[in-house]
Amino acid sequence: MTKYIVVSGGVISGIGKGVIASSTGLLLKMTGLKVTAIKIDPYMNIDAGTMKPTEHGEVYVLNDGGEVDLDLGNYERYLDVTLSRENNITTGKIYSEVIQRERRGDYLGKTVQIVPHVTTAIQDWIERVAHIPVDDTDETPDVCIVELGGTVGDIESAPFIEAMRQFQFRVGHENFALIHVSLVPDMHGEQKTKPTQATVRDLRGLGLMPDLVACRLMSSRPLEDATKAKISMFCHVGKDQVLGVHDVSSVYHVPMLLAQQGLVPYLQKRLDLQSITIPPKMVQHGHSIHDRWQRLTEGQERPYGEVTIVLVGKYTDVTDSYMSVTKSLEHAALRCNRKLNLQYLESSHLEPSTLDADPAQYHDAWRTLVMADGVLVPGGFGDRGTEGMILATKWAREQKKPFLGVCFGFQLAVVEWSRNVCGWSDAHHTEINEHTTNPVVVYMPEISKTQLGGTMRLGLRATLFERGTEKWSKLRKLYGGSPTIYERHRHRWEVNPAYVERLQASGLRFIGKDEKGERMQAFELGDHPYFVGLQAHPEFCTRPLNPSPPFLGLVAASCGLSMLEEQMVGQSNYKSPHPHPAAPAPQGPEGPEGGVNGTGKGEVNGRERDEAVKVGPKPQANGTHLPAMREKAAGAAVGADAQD
Repeated sequence: MTKYIVVSGGVISGIGKGVIASSTGLLLKMTGLKVTAIKIDPYMNIDAGTMKPTEHGEVYVLNDGGEVDLDLGNYERYLDVTLSRENNITTGKIYSEVIQRERRGDYLGKTVQIVPHVTTAIQDWIERVAHIPVDDTDETPDVCIVELGGTVGDIESAPFIEAMRQFQFRVGHENFALIHVSLVPDMHGEQKTKPTQATVRDLRGLGLMPDLVACRLMSSRPLEDATKAKISMFCHVGKDQVLGVHDVSSVYHVPMLLAQQGLVPYLQKRLDLQSITIPPKMVQHGHSIHDRWQRLTEGQERPYGEVTIVLVGKYTDVTDSYMSVTKSLEHAALRCNRKLNLQYLESSHLEPSTLDADPAQYHDAWRTLVMADGVLVPGGFGDRGTEGMILATKWAREQKKPFLGVCFGFQLAVVEWSRNVCGWSDAHHTEINEHTTNPVVVYMPEISKTQLGGTMRLGLRATLFERGTEKWSKLRKLYGGSPTIYERHRHRWEVNPAYVERLQASGLRFIGKDEKGERMQAFELGDHPYFVGLQAHPEFCTRPLNPSPPFLGLVAASCGLSMLEEQMVGQSNYKSPHPHPAAPAPQGPEGPEGGVNGTGKGEVNGRERDEAVKVGPKPQANGTHLPAMREKAAGAAVGADAQD
């Protein structure tokens, strides 16, 4: 029987439920157990695909193309598992499923209500997904961590809390545990317990009794014994059931912080985890994870030096917009035993218009760029700040500074090269300028122009390295020399096939392409310390103990040539977290156009192009696409495509 651990939160949102849930799962995995995770988001959206990163944080992409909450990234990174879109439950998905059942007549004419129909649908979903294998054992998980998003008391969360109340009886007391995360504010040196008392009282009034109360302290001061005793008395839990989670130097220390307070022994007893038969191989694997994690956290406290990376982006006001990118850089810095100094730079501040409006801001921005050891231009949508990204790319290329362009950054690097090396001064991205006479980046022909949700080129895709690149490509060596790699994608635009031959003739080497050799997916400059671009989002496949190769290359090159050489040698045995293509996932309501991934083409995981566009549209005399290929996507200035 699968064991369920629900993690809820009270008092405020963003309290750290995701980190505590991930840390709990990691500690259980260290004992040899197989762990999966589910995130419940009580919003009406079908998924996170059309949400602005400045409001919701990054949109995290899974192997099957699911666009989900960033907390699923935490689960994949901590637990080293592969989740699917089914692991993210939203109110929109549940209501859509219930309505579809009602339309089919599944409820046999009954009045459809929140209780029991919606709550039962929630429980069915959790129980079904909890049994899906998520690691290379291909076996049913022993434990399922369920994070209940939102805050206890929110109207949006009410159906899910009621579902959990019922679920504890459905699976049995010995198979259900609840961790409630609450805020313990520090007022003039005194730790206050009233907010925690109130939220636990609310939770109990809704029919759920917490087994553990995780007290989040927004300071480096640990939870005091007197505070713990008070919470124990008023919240009807033992002192050993009250955990303190104070600020630590890194979130990677949180698992060990919880372990020191007896989290694992308590859960083993409460859920009778010791009755689960764990193969010796899994026990050994768990011990290995523990030892490697211990070394990672210890090494983080004793870095050899510092490396400064500047992230030139559009959504720098909300750093959660680049959560996976940040984690990828952190993991790479840990591997290089360096302290990461990450500078977020608003790309528009590099543009001449800022010099006119605010000279001090303009010069500060350029000073930040020039002082960095390496430059990263990440993904994005919309025209704001694009010229600043192009200027940063040009500077990194000309000054021989290590550079990594991801998705939009990859595309804008092609624009920069086209303008300043090829001499096509008006070369541009057709999302930004659809009337350019040199559209070097164009809308992909098979992508919907009317539906935004779930219709991009999404999910795990293959990139095949060109022959001969094994002799010189730094990127390929960082991937262990493999001829084929798999990374996750999320984009609507591509390098214009009509320009590829001329771009390569000018020196821009496209070293990685799709299975048909038609879509450019990676470039590298051989005469540069490290100048690499990928159409994919490699940040979605990083792991603390297994950094993303492109990010490792950027950080290592920023530390110096000798470090890059050392890491390329060390990566000879690199093992990808996702060595094989994703299996097509059952299409849920998030695919508005039907077909797998909602492409409306009946494609297998969205890989195959229509035969009609197999070799791309024919260029006009001046090398541009036909007018039909240059039309602006309907609604491209809203939702996911203009997050400004």
